[in-house]
Amino acid sequence: MPVKALITVEELEQLPEDDYRYELVEGELIRMSPTKPTHGKIAMKIARILGNYIEAKGLGEIYGTDVGFIIKRDPDTVRAPDIAFVSRERIPEDLGEAFFPYAPDLAVEILSPDESAMEVQDRVENYFQGGSKMVWIVNPKTRTVTVYRSLTDIQVLAANDQLTGNDLILGLSFQVASIFL
Repeated sequence: MPVKALITVEELEQLPEDDYRYELVEGELIRMSPTKPTHGKIAMKIARILGNYIEAKGLGEIYGTDVGFIIKRDPDTVRAPDIAFVSRERIPEDLGEAFFPYAPDLAVEILSPDESAMEVQDRVENYFQGGSKMVWIVNPKTRTVTVYRSLTDIQVLAANDQLTGNDLILGLSFQVASIFL
């Protein structure tokens, strides 16, 4: 059985630009296709809600799907959530062109139709292993958001429920349905 060549964060940073985005999972390069319009629309709605609130309160920064976060080293894992929030206190003064050296405070992932439950669980686990405080998994098919405050504190919110920032983004609250309209 052939052995896959593992690469490092530094090798990932040196890849030439193309029409794909990549993640690194346990040293294995994962090529990700561009997203579909529904995925992009939902991501923009969430980013707009989060971004407006976080900017108005001076809480930190919101980052889009092209930003990499180093989750672990040796073998290296770099994840690129659909949306990420990093609190003001954790933003390095000068990142330059490097990936963030840790997971975001909040990682938001919008499910693609072909993602397996195992892939989603691996992502959630990776984020918490890397230091995330909360993960939102958005399911366009069921119009739900699964909120992970830890690997054991999990809540599924339906369209009429309020999605909040809990103690991570104090005061943030909006109806789940608003991101699917």
